[in-house]
Amino acid sequence: MKKTLIVALLCCFGFASSSTAQEKSNYDHKEAFDPLFAYRQGTVYRSATGAPGPQYWQNSADYVINVELKPEENKIAGNVSITYTNNSPDLLPFVWLQLEQNLFNDESKGGKTTALEGGRHGNMGFEGGYNISNVKAVKDVPVSKRRSISSSTYASHIISDTRMQIRLSEPLRTGEKVTISMDYDFAIPRYGSDRLGKYEAADGVIYELAQWYPKMSVYDDVEGWNVLPYIGGGEFYLEYGDFQYNITVPSDHIVVGSGELMNPSEVLTSTQISRLKEAANSDETVMIRTAAEVNEASSRPKNEGTLTWKFKCIQTRDVAWASSKSFVWDAAKMNLPSGKTALAQSVYPAEVGSDAKWGRSTEYVKASVEFYSDYIFEYSYPVATNVAGVVSGMEYPGIVFCGVDDGGASLWGVTDHEFGHNWFPMIVGSNERKYAWMDEGFNTFINGLSSKAFNDGEFYSPLNRRQYAPYMFGRDAILNIPEVIQSNNFGLAAYFKPGLGLDLLRELVLGEDRFDYAFKEYVNRWAFKHPTPFDFYETMEDAAGEDLGWFWKGWIVNDWKIDLAVDDVMYIDQLPANGSIITISTKEQLPMPAIIEVVESNGNTNRVELPVEIWQRGSEWKFRYESTSPIISVTIDPDNRLPDVNGKNNIWQPKSYKMPDAN
Repeated sequence: MKKTLIVALLCCFGFASSSTAQEKSNYDHKEAFDPLFAYRQGTVYRSATGAPGPQYWQNSADYVINVELKPEENKIAGNVSITYTNNSPDLLPFVWLQLEQNLFNDESKGGKTTALEGGRHGNMGFEGGYNISNVKAVKDVPVSKRRSISSSTYASHIISDTRMQIRLSEPLRTGEKVTISMDYDFAIPRYGSDRLGKYEAADGVIYELAQWYPKMSVYDDVEGWNVLPYIGGGEFYLEYGDFQYNITVPSDHIVVGSGELMNPSEVLTSTQISRLKEAANSDETVMIRTAAEVNEASSRPKNEGTLTWKFKCIQTRDVAWASSKSFVWDAAKMNLPSGKTALAQSVYPAEVGSDAKWGRSTEYVKASVEFYSDYIFEYSYPVATNVAGVVSGMEYPGIVFCGVDDGGASLWGVTDHEFGHNWFPMIVGSNERKYAWMDEGFNTFINGLSSKAFNDGEFYSPLNRRQYAPYMFGRDAILNIPEVIQSNNFGLAAYFKPGLGLDLLRELVLGEDRFDYAFKEYVNRWAFKHPTPFDFYETMEDAAGEDLGWFWKGWIVNDWKIDLAVDDVMYIDQLPANGSIITISTKEQLPMPAIIEVVESNGNTNRVELPVEIWQRGSEWKFRYESTSPIISVTIDPDNRLPDVNGKNNIWQPKSYKMPDAN
């Protein structure tokens, strides 16, 4: 009589022994599938679906800035006027501003917390910071339906490190505006935490200017005023608004900046204007100012004194700019999904103008922006500018700073990464100072897709995830503020690991269609708004139709490892042709869907795909496989798509096989 399947499962057969030793599991299914982890009750401001609520609000800040670059004094000097609108339901008796230039001083919090060895974002030995004067706060007070008068609401102000509080004589009510103005100047650091600075090119200094004006802090429905100091590692969290800014520089300089140049006829030659028009209609790169023209007087509309470059950038959270007399300049057209076009352009010194260096920069800018516009959301600025200088890689709306010594794969990589930031966090305005992974990690994810698409993968190099697994865990969890993450772990926790997490969701959990739809929905919901991590979690779950709490908890909040294993294979009635029972397990805390490849001696190779829900009942899972001949091997994760910490237990192979005696 043949043995039944139940008996087969209970008996130990002598046909083979697993080549993987049985290991203790650290997995706890109840902790992994905690039903309350991602629970958040919706409000009128933020829906439980992850979307902005029906009464979502956001304050705004519009800027008018006038500054002069004074190379002989190594200084920026000027004034700023900020019109701040209180759209919140709260009374605001004071407002907070950010003074990020105050980082660049040994007495700042950032200076005092810079490690002895310095580091990319360290600051040592530079005595900089803002000099601020003539601070005003004025509110328009209506006196009739058609007339209002300006009334000072300034009481006093204090400066605390990189923060400034302006105390008002009467609170700012819902719907009211206050105009804050001040004069300021600061010395330009040579190396400003790899976010601004100066580079000595052969034909003149390249100035890359960012964090160059006092900015409003964000007041939101989650934390009220966001007043974390700028220490260097954590980046920025800013309100949206419209900017008009005017930059006065020596007449031999070329200036590029966020947004649109409003007075080209005053600062460019007729030849340069004509070439820009040509570039705006050309998919090929057009030279606007050649290397041979850099030192020619005819390449500037005047040859003494100063010129004022006027820019406008709308619906943006920041602006940055660069200036130099050494710039070579080229440009090309970018084609956007709606049928609109924008301009890709690059400026760099003549000595790096070869195709092996910066000669292909505009090609890279164009490809990057066009890809992300098609995949995620249409690019929102009229110009995309790449600047070569001392900054190794930093992003601002419509303009990025990349290392002057980069070229080829390294220039493509940094250009693509920094322009990816025009979606995260420039369009989707998350809080970089607290959640670096929501821009760096998301950007790392889309960079992988872009690099694979660019020029048939010219610079694409896929990573062996299992190879990196030993270095990926046991360090800092993703959900930490940047200053808490150890500097040698920052690239992993803020960039690589969250980017890989989105890859895993797209490839192994949701599939490309559901993931892409949900990811785009997140961007559409939160474009030019301020999402939190929970808004992201809930939008992905809502739009993809999947409970992903186990993944957020293990991959983002905690540092849980992945270790899937093949434990055993048993033949039913000891006969391969009757089918097999395969046992797999998860040895570590983070469960994942399982892909199992079975190879039989008769040449048959098949794959079985099992969802993550198999681990809801415990660390072990058995399933029936319809084998027709002895099994040569069983492999879990056969394509090495998981960062599995123990590859040795991923493969089962028989040590021997003995046919059962005939009855």
